[in-house]
Amino acid sequence: MVSRRKALLTTFGSAALAAAAGPAWAQFRIEITGVGATQVPVTVVDFRDEGAAGTGIAGIVRADLQRSGLFRLVDPGAMPVPMDERSLPQLGDWKARGSDALVAGSVTRLTDGRFDVRYKLWDVVRGEELIGQSQTVVAGDLRLAAHRIADEIHQNLIGEAGVFSTRIAYVVQQGPRYALLVTDADGENAQVALNSLDPIISPAWAPDGRQLAYVSFESQKAVVWVQDTASGTRRKLADFPGSNSAPAWSPDGQFVAVALSRGGLTQLWRMPAAGGTPLRLTESRSIDTEPVYTADGKQIYFVSDRGGGPQVYRMPAEGGSAERVTFDGDYNISPTLSPDGRLLAYVSRVGGSAFKLMTLDLSTGTVRGVTATRDDESPSFAPNGRLIVYATRLEGRDVLMTTTLDGRIKTRLLTSGADVREPAWGPFGR
Repeated sequence: MVSRRKALLTTFGSAALAAAAGPAWAQFRIEITGVGATQVPVTVVDFRDEGAAGTGIAGIVRADLQRSGLFRLVDPGAMPVPMDERSLPQLGDWKARGSDALVAGSVTRLTDGRFDVRYKLWDVVRGEELIGQSQTVVAGDLRLAAHRIADEIHQNLIGEAGVFSTRIAYVVQQGPRYALLVTDADGENAQVALNSLDPIISPAWAPDGRQLAYVSFESQKAVVWVQDTASGTRRKLADFPGSNSAPAWSPDGQFVAVALSRGGLTQLWRMPAAGGTPLRLTESRSIDTEPVYTADGKQIYFVSDRGGGPQVYRMPAEGGSAERVTFDGDYNISPTLSPDGRLLAYVSRVGGSAFKLMTLDLSTGTVRGVTATRDDESPSFAPNGRLIVYATRLEGRDVLMTTTLDGRIKTRLLTSGADVREPAWGPFGR
């Protein structure tokens, strides 16, 4: 599959583009490996009547919590009487089973065809009810309802927002065809944003989650497009002579930084998100690409070979003097910043041929490898900063993975043989 890293390898003169065939689009299933250091033991009981809705609400909640790496699921075992949100559980009994928290609920079909989804969360240790919530949703939003429940559990037990109801965008290849897909954070419920016979790379979410910028080669060159995720309406943002690539939204959504080769070497430019005249940000005699804004919008991190090989630099968002950020290794690309600005994730070439996901603590300078694979690409932080989604190659296929920041818990988003690349994790707010 044509990917961002392979395009960069060509740009920096190290390799040629490659393409791989893949089978039909497919929904994901989840394979979780690893053990976290500290996890909250929680029991999620099957929701009453969820089978009639055709969606296993409790199973989705359990998978979400486990994938986060912060929870350990405790099997409820055989229960003589089914539980739901109206039950009065003997919390001491659940504590004896090893649970710190208990979740139970129900799914009821209403006369208008919608579903009433209810649940309660109990703090078993303190012996008290924490929250009780209900949602009324159409059948197509039952998965979303389950993800929202998992988010609320995460918020109440961890004290931070969960990301289970957010979305990811990624690119799939089937033979000569490409598709840009948008799915739930667990890879399910896929919606096709674009089908094309030409490569698609570098999807980037607008801060409000309503638009996607991406690079399409349908004009036989790289052009930056912006597409509304709800209506599918799209427009060209950057179609200048030469290559137009690597879109990155400013935090306020007013601008998009892009890499343009107009007039010579690829440099960084800033464009109004609504379209218009670009403003040049870098004036180097090297290749500058892959911009990413800091959360406060004051700085831009980017990749440049001005030091002899691709490394990550940063500069003021309005342009100006740049300072080098990465020093370990001779080839570092694809920077992405954690929402709190503490970590930089990027891809580093190791041993001359392996490409591995790394993190750099920007306050201490500590570099950490978090993967054991050899062909990692396109890291993207979850909006709460707890997970990173990235692409890699396993068992001869291009796949997506998520990892906790320490690398202990990894989730493989499995398809029935499809090649998947270029992930981008969407913002909160769905």
